[in-house]
Amino acid sequence: MEDQENPTLKEAVEKDSGLKRLVVEYIGEALEPEDGDVTVEMAIEVFAKEFPEFLMAVAEENFIRGYRQAFIDVETHQKALEEQEELLKSEEE
Repeated sequence: MEDQENPTLKEAVEKDSGLKRLVVEYIGEALEPEDGDVTVEMAIEVFAKEFPEFLMAVAEENFIRGYRQAFIDVETHQKALEEQEELLKSEEE
């Protein structure tokens, strides 16, 4: 699979809630971006450095949900294949 960068990472974060305002201002002071905009990528960078437990919990939960969904997809596909095989057998008879 070809690496593709997530465009959301480059988006400036809007201060449209109290928490976002607090986080954006903190990150802005920490990184001092030239244009003054704090991006999602910058937020991840600061959280990874200063609050890695938070990001790890989010990443682990995302992985587990993806893994579960993969099993559901495989089971669904197997069931569909079995149903198709049964249909083909009944048509042959």
